[in-house]
Amino acid sequence: MGEIASASQLRMGFVRWAMVTVPAVLFLGFLSGRVAGPGGEGGWYQSLAKPAFQPPTWAFPVAWSILYFLMGVSLAMILNARGAKWRGLAIGFFFAQFVLNLLWSPLFFGAHQVSLALLLLIAIFVFACGTAYSFYTIRKAAGFLLLPYIAWLAFAAVLNFEVDRLNPDAET
Repeated sequence: MGEIASASQLRMGFVRWAMVTVPAVLFLGFLSGRVAGPGGEGGWYQSLAKPAFQPPTWAFPVAWSILYFLMGVSLAMILNARGAKWRGLAIGFFFAQFVLNLLWSPLFFGAHQVSLALLLLIAIFVFACGTAYSFYTIRKAAGFLLLPYIAWLAFAAVLNFEVDRLNPDAET
Protein backbone atom coordinates (compact mmCIF):
# COMPACT_ATOMS: atom_id res chain seq x y z
CA MET A 1 0.00 0.00 0.00
CA GLY A 2 2.97 2.35 0.31
CA GLU A 3 3.32 2.64 -3.49
CA ILE A 4 3.37 6.06 -5.07
CA ALA A 5 1.92 4.83 -8.37
CA SER A 6 0.29 1.59 -9.39
CA ALA A 7 1.65 -0.57 -12.21
CA SER A 8 -1.18 0.55 -14.49
CA GLN A 9 -0.43 4.21 -13.73
CA LEU A 10 3.23 3.63 -14.58
CA ARG A 11 2.24 1.92 -17.86
CA MET A 12 -0.02 4.82 -18.74
CA GLY A 13 2.81 7.25 -18.00
CA PHE A 14 4.98 5.34 -20.44
CA VAL A 15 2.20 5.33 -23.06
CA ARG A 16 1.76 9.09 -22.70
CA TRP A 17 5.50 9.65 -23.16
CA ALA A 18 5.58 7.28 -26.15
CA MET A 19 2.66 9.14 -27.77
CA VAL A 20 4.91 12.22 -27.79
CA THR A 21 8.39 10.81 -28.34
CA VAL A 22 7.68 8.32 -31.14
CA PRO A 23 5.90 10.80 -33.46
CA ALA A 24 8.40 13.55 -32.59
CA VAL A 25 11.45 11.41 -33.38
CA LEU A 26 9.84 10.10 -36.58
CA PHE A 27 8.81 13.59 -37.68
CA LEU A 28 12.20 15.16 -36.99
CA GLY A 29 13.95 12.33 -38.81
CA PHE A 30 11.61 12.77 -41.78
CA LEU A 31 12.15 16.54 -41.69
CA SER A 32 15.92 16.11 -41.69
CA GLY A 33 15.66 13.97 -44.80
CA ARG A 34 13.38 16.49 -46.52
CA VAL A 35 15.73 19.40 -45.72
CA ALA A 36 18.58 17.42 -47.26
CA GLY A 37 16.88 17.24 -50.65
CA PRO A 38 16.09 14.22 -52.80
CA GLY A 39 18.50 11.94 -50.92
CA GLY A 40 19.25 8.65 -52.65
CA GLU A 41 17.10 9.60 -55.63
CA GLY A 42 18.92 12.87 -56.38
CA GLY A 43 21.12 13.34 -59.42
CA TRP A 44 24.30 13.96 -57.43
CA TYR A 45 23.92 10.77 -55.42
CA GLN A 46 22.87 8.70 -58.43
CA SER A 47 26.06 9.77 -60.23
CA LEU A 48 28.30 8.44 -57.45
CA ALA A 49 29.97 5.04 -57.61
CA LYS A 50 28.55 2.88 -54.83
CA PRO A 51 29.75 -0.35 -53.23
CA ALA A 52 28.16 -3.62 -54.32
CA PHE A 53 26.69 -4.19 -50.84
CA GLN A 54 24.59 -1.01 -50.90
CA PRO A 55 20.92 -1.76 -50.16
CA PRO A 56 18.25 -0.60 -52.62
CA THR A 57 17.09 3.00 -52.23
CA TRP A 58 13.69 2.00 -50.81
CA ALA A 59 15.37 0.19 -47.88
CA PHE A 60 16.70 3.38 -46.30
CA PRO A 61 13.38 5.06 -45.41
CA VAL A 62 12.02 1.72 -44.20
CA ALA A 63 15.06 1.08 -42.00
CA TRP A 64 15.11 4.63 -40.64
CA SER A 65 11.39 4.55 -39.85
CA ILE A 66 11.87 1.40 -37.79
CA LEU A 67 14.99 2.77 -36.09
CA TYR A 68 13.36 6.11 -35.27
CA PHE A 69 10.34 4.24 -33.87
CA LEU A 70 12.62 2.17 -31.62
CA MET A 71 14.51 5.29 -30.56
CA GLY A 72 11.24 7.02 -29.63
CA VAL A 73 10.06 4.05 -27.57
CA SER A 74 13.44 3.78 -25.86
CA LEU A 75 13.42 7.49 -25.00
CA ALA A 76 9.87 7.20 -23.63
CA MET A 77 11.03 4.42 -21.30
CA ILE A 78 13.77 6.63 -19.90
CA LEU A 79 11.59 9.73 -19.63
CA ASN A 80 9.12 7.62 -17.68
CA ALA A 81 11.83 6.42 -15.28
CA ARG A 82 11.50 9.38 -12.94
CA GLY A 83 13.94 9.38 -10.09
CA ALA A 84 16.36 7.01 -11.83
CA LYS A 85 20.02 7.70 -11.15
CA TRP A 86 21.82 9.23 -14.17
CA ARG A 87 18.51 9.78 -16.02
CA GLY A 88 19.48 13.35 -16.91
CA LEU A 89 22.83 12.23 -18.33
CA ALA A 90 21.12 9.50 -20.36
CA ILE A 91 18.63 11.98 -21.80
CA GLY A 92 21.51 14.35 -22.59
CA PHE A 93 23.35 11.59 -24.46
CA PHE A 94 20.18 10.81 -26.40
CA PHE A 95 19.63 14.39 -27.49
CA ALA A 96 23.30 14.88 -28.39
CA GLN A 97 23.35 11.84 -30.66
CA PHE A 98 19.93 12.68 -32.08
CA VAL A 99 20.90 16.23 -33.04
CA LEU A 100 24.05 14.87 -34.69
CA ASN A 101 21.92 12.24 -36.45
CA LEU A 102 19.60 14.92 -37.83
CA LEU A 103 22.60 16.81 -39.24
CA TRP A 104 23.95 13.86 -41.24
CA SER A 105 21.48 13.87 -44.17
CA PRO A 106 21.78 17.62 -44.85
CA LEU A 107 25.57 17.33 -44.62
CA PHE A 108 25.85 14.29 -46.90
CA PHE A 109 23.00 14.75 -49.39
CA GLY A 110 22.53 18.51 -49.18
CA ALA A 111 26.08 19.83 -48.83
CA HIS A 112 27.76 16.82 -50.54
CA GLN A 113 30.34 16.69 -47.74
CA VAL A 114 31.01 12.96 -47.89
CA SER A 115 34.21 12.94 -45.81
CA LEU A 116 32.83 15.25 -43.15
CA ALA A 117 29.65 13.15 -43.03
CA LEU A 118 31.78 10.10 -42.24
CA LEU A 119 33.39 11.90 -39.30
CA LEU A 120 29.93 12.93 -38.15
CA LEU A 121 28.77 9.31 -38.37
CA ILE A 122 31.64 8.25 -36.13
CA ALA A 123 30.60 10.89 -33.57
CA ILE A 124 26.97 9.74 -33.80
CA PHE A 125 28.12 6.16 -33.24
CA VAL A 126 30.11 7.12 -30.13
CA PHE A 127 27.22 9.11 -28.65
CA ALA A 128 24.71 6.39 -29.59
CA CYS A 129 26.83 3.81 -27.76
CA GLY A 130 26.94 6.13 -24.74
CA THR A 131 23.18 6.54 -24.99
CA ALA A 132 22.55 2.80 -25.21
CA TYR A 133 24.81 2.10 -22.24
CA SER A 134 23.28 4.84 -20.10
CA PHE A 135 19.76 3.74 -21.08
CA TYR A 136 20.67 0.12 -20.26
CA THR A 137 21.76 1.11 -16.75
CA ILE A 138 18.32 2.62 -16.17
CA ARG A 139 16.05 0.26 -18.14
CA LYS A 140 17.67 -2.74 -19.79
CA ALA A 141 15.00 -2.89 -22.51
CA ALA A 142 15.61 0.76 -23.42
CA GLY A 143 19.28 0.01 -24.01
CA PHE A 144 18.53 -3.13 -26.03
CA LEU A 145 16.09 -1.21 -28.25
CA LEU A 146 19.01 0.94 -29.44
CA LEU A 147 21.17 -1.99 -30.57
CA PRO A 148 19.65 -2.16 -34.10
CA TYR A 149 20.35 1.58 -34.42
CA ILE A 150 23.98 1.10 -33.39
CA ALA A 151 24.35 -1.78 -35.85
CA TRP A 152 22.84 0.34 -38.62
CA LEU A 153 25.18 3.23 -37.77
CA ALA A 154 28.16 0.89 -38.09
CA PHE A 155 26.87 -0.31 -41.46
CA ALA A 156 26.17 3.28 -42.56
CA ALA A 157 29.72 4.28 -41.61
CA VAL A 158 31.16 1.47 -43.74
CA LEU A 159 28.86 2.48 -46.59
CA ASN A 160 29.79 6.16 -46.21
CA PHE A 161 33.50 5.21 -46.11
CA GLU A 162 33.18 3.19 -49.31
CA VAL A 163 31.29 5.96 -51.11
CA ASP A 164 34.03 8.37 -50.03
CA ARG A 165 36.76 5.97 -51.17
CA LEU A 166 35.12 5.25 -54.53
CA ASN A 167 34.42 8.95 -55.19
CA PRO A 168 37.40 11.03 -54.06
CA ASP A 169 36.00 14.06 -55.93
CA ALA A 170 32.39 13.66 -54.72
CA GLU A 171 32.46 16.91 -52.81
CA THR A 172 33.16 18.88 -55.97
